[in-house]
Amino acid sequence: ADQGNANAQNCLGNCYLNGHHGVEQNYNMAVEWYHRAADQGDAKAQYNLGVCYQNGHHGVEQNGDLAVEWFRRAADQDYADAQCNLGECYYNGHGVEQS
Repeated sequence: ADQGNANAQNCLGNCYLNGHHGVEQNYNMAVEWYHRAADQGDAKAQYNLGVCYQNGHHGVEQNGDLAVEWFRRAADQDYADAQCNLGECYYNGHGVEQS
C-alpha cells in the first residue's frame, strides 16, 4: 500500500474499517487509505468512499454530493454496486435532483 498499489490501499482501508488482520479498527485511517486508492481510480475504493459519505459514518460527515461523485466515478468503470447505489440516489433525490 505504501508503494502506491491502489488495490492494496483499498484492502488496507478495509482492514482499518473492520479491525481485521492484526490492524486496530480506525475509521479515519480507513477513509485515508480509501482516498489514496480512489484518487488513483480504484473503483472499489471509490464505491467504499461513496458509502462512507452516503451514510455519514466511518470518519466522515454525511455528504450526499460527495457520495454521488464517488459512486459516479465507480459506476463509470462499470462497478455494479456503485451503479445500484447511484440509481438509488437518483430515485430518492439524495445528492442529486430526484428523477
